[in-house]
Amino acid sequence: MGIATFILASASPARRRLLQGVGIDPVVRVSHFDESQIQLSDPAALVKALALRKAETVVSQLDSASLESPVLVMGCDSVLAIKGEIHGKPADAAEAVARWQRMRRQIGELYTGHALLDVTHQRQQVRCQVTRVYFGWVSDRQIAAYVATGEPLTCAGCFALEGKGGSLIDKLEGCHSNVIGLSLPLLRQMLDELGYDLADFWETT
Repeated sequence: MGIATFILASASPARRRLLQGVGIDPVVRVSHFDESQIQLSDPAALVKALALRKAETVVSQLDSASLESPVLVMGCDSVLAIKGEIHGKPADAAEAVARWQRMRRQIGELYTGHALLDVTHQRQQVRCQVTRVYFGWVSDRQIAAYVATGEPLTCAGCFALEGKGGSLIDKLEGCHSNVIGLSLPLLRQMLDELGYDLADFWETT
């Protein structure tokens, strides 16, 4: 179908790097959607709803001139669920420390909602990917030192797999990139469903 303009409705540098790594250089448009508007107890339903609303918010801000060629908008949202309890980003360092003290030696499920909107043809794909995360035994000293780096304060699961937090995870079951914020295999499938080909983005101009 040709190369489309790919807009990432997320401020996440990690998601942008994932896309760039597979040859998609996205235009970043942060939605600033108020996540408190969505209150759902099911983690899969929650992340799909948030991802869709973020993408729709960005679409509503596009001007007609930007829609003269194919445009794709992707919204994402991630949460961690442990023993049925949903966790987003920690509010502060104290909450991050307390959460890590509960998470160590536990198994969690990292849910990431993906909403890919084909604005030009008014079609969409909304999916969820789940990865099981096995947290290692982490000492109080290591927890305090990790939280002091500031890294876990910006992450839904209170850790960054691609950063220092990767050393605190014993094992993953499922998609690795999903834990970072965007499932690359799922993205390829969603593009296929909408009639686009990931290889189109690899063509040189």
